[in-house]
Amino acid sequence: MNAKQYNELFDKVITKYHVLDNVDQPFENPFEANSFEHLLYRKCWIDTVQWHYEDIIRLPDIDPIEAIKLKRKIDASNQDRTDMVEYVDSYFLNKFKEVKVKKGAKINSETPAWAIDRLSILALKIYHMNEEATRESASEEHRNKCQVKLNVLLEQRVDLSTAIDDLLHDIATGEKFMKVYKQMKMYNDKDTNPMLYAKK
Repeated sequence: MNAKQYNELFDKVITKYHVLDNVDQPFENPFEANSFEHLLYRKCWIDTVQWHYEDIIRLPDIDPIEAIKLKRKIDASNQDRTDMVEYVDSYFLNKFKEVKVKKGAKINSETPAWAIDRLSILALKIYHMNEEATRESASEEHRNKCQVKLNVLLEQRVDLSTAIDDLLHDIATGEKFMKVYKQMKMYNDKDTNPMLYAKK
């Protein structure tokens, strides 16, 4: 797969979610469990649900108890998102494990999976900015402003897609090498969050 195909898959996920447009809808992954597409589909679904969690929690009249429950869901979703990124990087580490790294090869500032993570979020921005750019109930001025922003997002997707393809090519040819650091999130861990371990 290349970045163009990643984008197509992400767009399908986001469109599928918006058929029901409900954060509590059941999730079904159409791809084989061990496939790379399965990972990407799951990753983008997590991002899409979390996008809408973040919208809901900003409702000015949200019930405080419901807001706390939703914050817990957002925390869990963040952990799932990070875990999925690490699964994607594990796929790439395995894919490129036989590549002979060239002398003088350099490391990239982010791994392929974290770049793909940004591509998934960008797909969500594009979907929702397009909604605003075409929303009939909005003013013409609003739609025009959103169209300008949408144009920038589309250009950004082209640039990021090119950068991802270039990075994967460089890793495949030994020009760059992968080094993965686990995110080691502390706030969800009862052993590293002082607010949690103090309660023991």
